[in-house]
Amino acid sequence: MVLCGAVAWGLVQPWPVASIALPPALRTALVVVSVVAGLLLNLLPKLVFGRAGTTVNPLRPTSSRALVTTGLHGFSRNPMYLGHALLLLAWACWLQHPAALVGMATYIAYVTRYQIVPEERALFARFGSTYAAYQARVRRWL
Repeated sequence: MVLCGAVAWGLVQPWPVASIALPPALRTALVVVSVVAGLLLNLLPKLVFGRAGTTVNPLRPTSSRALVTTGLHGFSRNPMYLGHALLLLAWACWLQHPAALVGMATYIAYVTRYQIVPEERALFARFGSTYAAYQARVRRWL
């Protein structure tokens, strides 16, 4: 996520003229709403995972002891990654440049391919038809 934010920043440097001038109040509101939503989507599921006694370590999906399907996970199978994307959206709003959205798009594409898809395979192997039913009911992102 941080690397994608750095890419966004780097992309806007050569073309400051292409900036989108948002009114300061709108810019601040967009940034604050995106940051707060991003942090909540990232932190609240961690509390639920803790209560369920399962891991939040994205590198160890095979260590999952429980399948969390309620709360924010009832709307998105990946609210923590969605939270990261919203933080990158906040950064793009702060930078006020359309090229900054490349950072968020790159993050979404990368994390889907290299993190979410392998997690889904591991969770299906661990929870079988229960996970398949959850996948059919709840979207990957939104």
